[in-house]
Amino acid sequence: MTTLFETTDLEAAEQMLTATYCAMRFTVSGDQHRARIARHTVGPIELHHNTFTMQFHIDADPMRRLTMGRVLGGSFSYRSGAERSDNEPGDIFLLARPDEPYQSINIDVDLEFTVIDPPLLAQVADAGPGRTAAGFHFTGFHPISAQAARLWAATYDYVRDNVAGTPAADEPLLAGNAARLLMATALATFPSNVTRDPTIEDRRDAHPVTLRRAVAFIDANAHRDVCPGDVAAAAHVTIRTLQLAFRRHLDTTPGAYLRRVRLEHAHRDLLDGDPADTTVGAVAAHWGFASHSRFTAHYHAAYGQAPSETLRRR
Repeated sequence: MTTLFETTDLEAAEQMLTATYCAMRFTVSGDQHRARIARHTVGPIELHHNTFTMQFHIDADPMRRLTMGRVLGGSFSYRSGAERSDNEPGDIFLLARPDEPYQSINIDVDLEFTVIDPPLLAQVADAGPGRTAAGFHFTGFHPISAQAARLWAATYDYVRDNVAGTPAADEPLLAGNAARLLMATALATFPSNVTRDPTIEDRRDAHPVTLRRAVAFIDANAHRDVCPGDVAAAAHVTIRTLQLAFRRHLDTTPGAYLRRVRLEHAHRDLLDGDPADTTVGAVAAHWGFASHSRFTAHYHAAYGQAPSETLRRR
């Protein structure tokens, strides 16, 4: 779903921002007042592109959601607690913590960012030992490295250009994959309390029985928008254990195995499809593949021919 809001009315802009994010108060200077807010829903998350042609200060309540993105133009500074972040075009930022108010100074700012409910991060990673999804938190507002910042920008661009605002966003598997790709990239970009290295318990539990449970769940549910957290829960282990079990016993990852199973389903659909009303792109999107070229590469590696050749054989 895509929504677009544009106005030169300051009161309307403040009401829209409050309805979209959280309660906030505006202080505006200058004579130009234009606000543009574009939102794209991608599975359980949103991609936003906000442009403000004006200078203004915001005093905002806690957002209760995670907001991270990139400054495209203008100047964007904010303070949350004892931390302050000054951002210029090209900078990647994490905006405040979900439970903390913040203040920002904005000068003709143009922003692209994603909005995520914190519990969703449990779909792709484990918090520290003994913590629940509510225990996830980021420990800094800036990327851990320049490479991490570039990874975030490239991933955001990929999801924005290939999924958000396109018919692909209506495909549950594809939208879910894209959303979790951004969530996983966020965890790799900003410092957090996520634990990535297997614990002693994870190593102990990464046995063949865990793998069999996980494989059985994936085989039976590949048509659903399942995430690593779902598979781990079905196998009664952590996501770290799940990943270790697949590496240890199959020399692959849960995500790669799920992709292989979905590729088999796509292969059957192409074999059974009628070229008159079936397209490779539609089949690929239905099974969670956003990029036609990547789908073709995976398909050719598995079946020795292009998916279009399989479809034409009928």
